[in-house]
Amino acid sequence: MKAAQPILSVITIVYNNAKYIERTMLSVLNQTYRGIEYIVIDGRSTDGTLEVIEKYKSRVAKLISEKDKGIYDAMNKGLAAATGDYVLFMNSADEFYADDTVANVFATAPDADIYYGETEMIDEEGRSLGRRRHKAPANFTWRSFKYGMSVSHQAIYIKRSLVEPYDPRYQLSADIDWILRAVKKAKRIVNVNQYVARYQVGGMSKLKHRQSLAERFDIMKRHYGLLPTLFNHAVIAFNLGWYWLRNRRTND
Repeated sequence: MKAAQPILSVITIVYNNAKYIERTMLSVLNQTYRGIEYIVIDGRSTDGTLEVIEKYKSRVAKLISEKDKGIYDAMNKGLAAATGDYVLFMNSADEFYADDTVANVFATAPDADIYYGETEMIDEEGRSLGRRRHKAPANFTWRSFKYGMSVSHQAIYIKRSLVEPYDPRYQLSADIDWILRAVKKAKRIVNVNQYVARYQVGGMSKLKHRQSLAERFDIMKRHYGLLPTLFNHAVIAFNLGWYWLRNRRTND
């Protein structure tokens, strides 16, 4: 007897992003995989975003449009509304790598706790900027984030039974803590060995970089300990400096 296809809850959060929300929504709605529960959480947009969403409302499983307390409050609303076997966040301006991405992910192996893959960066026009600086690890464990977030949240499919709400104490980097908590409980983690997502560079963590770094340090200190985190951040600083120096030489 053929096993039933898992249901994937894809959650998109958006606030005043009329320029890019349609691209993201079509990326989800055009997936060849049929077992998708699509949930859209809007922060009561005022720029025309809701009008774009309304065009596709009949194909959205759940739409919530109301004021929220920030990014992760909105994400928690999405988690609370989800009923699928797995959850995935594909927020406004981000998109699946291809129309058959979800089908390919679930075809890789049956019944994993977590599936993950590689992410491509794109600019505001959707043009490729290449792979993220952090390459997805060959074998992903809770220790894999010690030198940085090596798997983006757009590229990780997690069993809903493993996930907890995002920690509201963090405004910019709670996704790191959220993924780590789930990974620590996972028994079977599968690398699909392909690009699965495209994300637009920028975002709030870039606009508020110092706050984002402080939050990341606190999260990693909690998961890895103070001394290892201090050492790991020295390695991160060296690797970042070497990355920019190498790319500067390449571009000169």
